[in-house]
Amino acid sequence: EVQLVESGGGLVQAGGSLTLSCAASGFIFEDYTIGWFRQAPGKEREGLSCITISDGSTYYADSVKGRFTISSDNANNTVYLQMNSLKPEDTAVYYCAADQTYICSGDVMDYWGHGTQVTVSS
Repeated sequence: EVQLVESGGGLVQAGGSLTLSCAASGFIFEDYTIGWFRQAPGKEREGLSCITISDGSTYYADSVKGRFTISSDNANNTVYLQMNSLKPEDTAVYYCAADQTYICSGDVMDYWGHGTQVTVSS
């Protein structure tokens, strides 16, 4: 059974940092691209960052470039999203997702986690 389990969300003050984790199981980790997405109330889902596990290539949306860093621990089938300089507008439910293409888009992701809430207070 494929599972993606996010953790690490919480409440943080503006300017603070959080690291999200996405633990993957049930598929061949190295064959996939893993991405982080978020959705705030009343807003569309937004793609943030992806990493292609096989070669470590990464993608970042302009909204998070320079503030967020994606990485993977291939030995433990886990992808991380280090988030720095958080802003109130980063408040959202954050999801990780996986697919076998090299496209960082929620429209192509095959598997999704249930999400973790990130709240940034001003």
